[in-house]
Amino acid sequence: MSALQLLWFFLIGVLFAGFFFLDGFDYGVGMATITVAHSEAERDQMVQTIGPVWDGNEVWLITAGGAMFASFPFWYASLFSGYYLILMLVLVGLIIRGVSFEFRAKSPMPHKKIWDWTLGIGSAMVPFFLGVMFISMIKGMPIDVNGNFHATFFDYINWFSVVGGIALTLLTYLHGLNYLSLKTAGEVEERSNNYAQFLYWVLYLGLIVFALMLIFMTDFIHVHPVGTLTMLVVIVILSIVAHAATMKQKELTAFIASGLTLVSLVALIFIGLFPRVLISSISSRYDLLIQNASSTHYTLTVMTIATCCLLPFVLAYTIWAYWIFRKRIAMPVITEDK
Repeated sequence: MSALQLLWFFLIGVLFAGFFFLDGFDYGVGMATITVAHSEAERDQMVQTIGPVWDGNEVWLITAGGAMFASFPFWYASLFSGYYLILMLVLVGLIIRGVSFEFRAKSPMPHKKIWDWTLGIGSAMVPFFLGVMFISMIKGMPIDVNGNFHATFFDYINWFSVVGGIALTLLTYLHGLNYLSLKTAGEVEERSNNYAQFLYWVLYLGLIVFALMLIFMTDFIHVHPVGTLTMLVVIVILSIVAHAATMKQKELTAFIASGLTLVSLVALIFIGLFPRVLISSISSRYDLLIQNASSTHYTLTVMTIATCCLLPFVLAYTIWAYWIFRKRIAMPVITEDK
């Protein structure tokens, strides 16, 4: 296994972590529009908090998929063909969520509620089905020597994958509530904080169930016991920090902690997978490994050079965009013509 192969395995993990940190709160805000908001004005206020950044945040997912295609084509081919239907549902969620921003802004009031629900449902679909995909992947799928999936419905949808999908959806929802507490003023800020304080107690129960399933239904604790236990402890500590910050109304601390919880979850998955990229439930001999799933050394070298040249500009633009739109969004004031 070469240094470049390790580097790109790490970079793909970073891209997924960046996606869940940044786009995670977008999904949380989308779900909050149908669970937290009490009026159309409050929904408008929520949408304004993510309006300038949501589409840019989704680029991280596209970039992660593109990087996987270029650096680990065999991983990409097996993953995207084996999870074709799951990824189609993710794509449907992304599409209906994306168009809802435009249609709700231009629809008359009676039809606007349809697009509010479309936004909320699409925002829940994406993290749920991504959670199902990642958790079923680390549990192990029936993959043959050629990297082909021979899976049934219950290989994809089982207790562990459903718990993982719900857990990821809840984490993104809490991340979105912390973002709303940070970015809004008025009743939405207060209500988001109150919802988050309550839901962290639910999250603790979910984390216990998830940790037990991870220990007994995957080989992570046998392959990487120190790394697995360390990341589970980090996830719990970050959840407690975020919970305590919500109670003390330290919005920025809560937001950063909830985002790092999602990053830690991605780190847990990639640490447990290493040195594999896909786990076969048929035989460990059919596991897809980093060293035999990657592109050529020349391809990885060119990609590394291109990334080093372009990444600083991407990061600079992202930081600049968030700095420009850093202010809180107050309730829109509607004036009537006299």
